[in-house]
Amino acid sequence: MKALLGDYPVTKHFKEHAPLEFADVKLPQQAFKRVVRNLEFDVAELALVTYLLAKAHGKPYRLLPAVVTARFQHPYLVCLKAKRVSPAQLNGKRIGQRSYSVTTAAWIRGMLKEEGVDLGSIRWVTFEEPHVAEFRDPPNVERAAPGKEILRMLLDGEIDAAIAGEIPKDERIVPVYEDPAAAAQAWRRKHGAIQINHMVTVKDTVSGSKAQELYALLKKSREAAGNPEMNPFGLEENRRNLEVAIDCVHGQGMIPRRFTVEELFA
Repeated sequence: MKALLGDYPVTKHFKEHAPLEFADVKLPQQAFKRVVRNLEFDVAELALVTYLLAKAHGKPYRLLPAVVTARFQHPYLVCLKAKRVSPAQLNGKRIGQRSYSVTTAAWIRGMLKEEGVDLGSIRWVTFEEPHVAEFRDPPNVERAAPGKEILRMLLDGEIDAAIAGEIPKDERIVPVYEDPAAAAQAWRRKHGAIQINHMVTVKDTVSGSKAQELYALLKKSREAAGNPEMNPFGLEENRRNLEVAIDCVHGQGMIPRRFTVEELFA
């Protein structure tokens, strides 16, 4: 069976012992299109929002309750230090993001919506197409010109803020949230959840017994890594995390209805 899985502490033991053919891909997200368009892998790490969109468009994958990456997204919404804006000041602005449907961007838009920002008033500037080919960006999304780079556009004043994949190492660029750690903890207390990035999926052709076998090996791998808090395993351990994610994505009109948590594992 073919597999796509990144190198993390919680996957190290699994990748050493699972009887799978792992793709030689440095960053799994570079191959997400191969998962949801070509249906190339039997076992695949997948960004949660990409998975939900794939589910909405009938792609034959189901989740294993294994979170391989999660983080609070507050530090990744950035602006110029010299022209600092608060979340409430982003109405009507231009914000860059790698792609509209990436998970970090969806989480951040959901956070802004909760704070009263009118997402429809913002011009979202993107640099890549969605992983799921059937997904259509909303009308207030525009594609940056070829050759443009998101942080360069921010520095040049072509956009007012950006959703970065990593925290920029440029002292001219700062988080929109002045205290991202405090904002993240407030969000966590409010929702009783963490913000999942990537989980493990299996193709529907993988039998239930094989999926259980793979999940048991994943659990051993997590245990070998010390059972890190931000890598919760188990359906009930992730129920609230997934409910909040589903609400976030549905609230932005990206999926046609709120899936139940059980549907994702059916």
